[in-house]
Amino acid sequence: MNAIPLDAVDLAIAATLVVLNGALSIMLRLELAFDLAIATIRMIVQLLLVGLVLTWLFDVVSPMWTGISALVMIGFAGYEIVARQERRLAGGWAYGLGTATMLFAATLVTVFALTTQIRPDPWFDPRYGIPLLGMVLGNTMTGISLGLHTLTSGLVRDRAAVEAQLALGATRWLAMHSAIRSALRSAFMPIINAMAAAGLVALPGMMTGQILAGANPMAAVKYQILVMFLIAGGTCLGSVVAVYGGAWRLTDTRHRLRLDRLTSTKKV
Repeated sequence: MNAIPLDAVDLAIAATLVVLNGALSIMLRLELAFDLAIATIRMIVQLLLVGLVLTWLFDVVSPMWTGISALVMIGFAGYEIVARQERRLAGGWAYGLGTATMLFAATLVTVFALTTQIRPDPWFDPRYGIPLLGMVLGNTMTGISLGLHTLTSGLVRDRAAVEAQLALGATRWLAMHSAIRSALRSAFMPIINAMAAAGLVALPGMMTGQILAGANPMAAVKYQILVMFLIAGGTCLGSVVAVYGGAWRLTDTRHRLRLDRLTSTKKV
């Protein structure tokens, strides 16, 4: 069985659903029609450009260009982490912490999968590496964003309690234990929910795509299980490093809480 091809007419028919969403937004005065239109246009342009780039990358199979593409993806993911924060670390830490942790976690997990489980020839083949990295990056980005957001919000909210523990002689790690724990629980929850719901509530994207492309369902299931394990590993590893890195930055060696190292993007 081969994949069923789609043409412009098929996509245009599906796009009527988005038009309907825009019409409902206007009717209900949600003021989301413009944002929906911009998001739709961005999605189309971005995916078409990605399709062209991937087609070229698959033909070239160059470790240099595969690496450059991966770094560009990680760079944009780092920007998205910063954009989602209401309270950001001041200076270069805002972008650097999230980007560095994603570079570490997502690259480590992706290279691990390519060299031990999937084993393409060559191992850096972009046909396998780029999609895997993209799936791991997307979920790792979400985990890190939620973790840092929960950490900074929690420390600002519970500032008096944290500083009271520090004044009584607690170390910075002991005083911030509750905030760190809450941040990590928030970061881990999306992937835990996704793993718990996979199969019974929803068919994950990679598995669905392989089945629609004609793959054997059991083969698609095995790949999806592998991907879920990789996503869980990347998300948890990246979130732990990011949250503890953020907690370290928001204190100092004298065990003082340093919320002056935060900047707020909330509109008053």
